[in-house]
Amino acid sequence: MSEQKRRPEDGQREFADVAWSVPSYLLSGMIIWGGIGWLLSKWTHQTWLIPVGLVIGVGLAVYLVYLKFGRHSS
Repeated sequence: MSEQKRRPEDGQREFADVAWSVPSYLLSGMIIWGGIGWLLSKWTHQTWLIPVGLVIGVGLAVYLVYLKFGRHSS
């Protein structure tokens, strides 16, 4: 069996993947949960649901980023 050689570019690609994934998680959380808050605010005429949706979206996105990239496996 042959062993795959690790090139120096592989580490840079992994870093670039993480660097693009984190803002993507944050933006998608804000868009999805902010959108849900916006829809609920239109339906119920309660404008405070938009910022609540945005805060929930950012909080869940930060938690997902922590789960995916923040924990170190021992």
